[in-house]
Amino acid sequence: MLYTICIWLILIASVLIILAVLVQNPKSGMAANFGASNQVMGVRETSDFLEKFTWAMAIAIVALSLLATLAMDRGLVADSNLSKDADAIMQKMEQNATLTIPQAEAPAEAEVVEVEAEN
Repeated sequence: MLYTICIWLILIASVLIILAVLVQNPKSGMAANFGASNQVMGVRETSDFLEKFTWAMAIAIVALSLLATLAMDRGLVADSNLSKDADAIMQKMEQNATLTIPQAEAPAEAEVVEVEAEN
């Protein structure tokens, strides 16, 4: 239950961070000399609020991701496809290790004798 709530909150925070970034005024090169372009009355506070909101949503996404990881059901993780795939790979490797690799055949002795006779 907690895992599902965390996932939904992450999705909501992601949409909000996208909207906050789209609403912000674009700044030209080197962040417009570190914010000097937004010193018109009231615009500076709006810019500060959007920047703080963006950082807050980014931190919330990270925190909720960690919480969701801790809240995962251990049974579901153990039964996941990843562990099944890993087991299948290990079984194939064990089967391949028991197979013998065919060796190259040595040349017949008659051919070697003929070569020596010609010399």
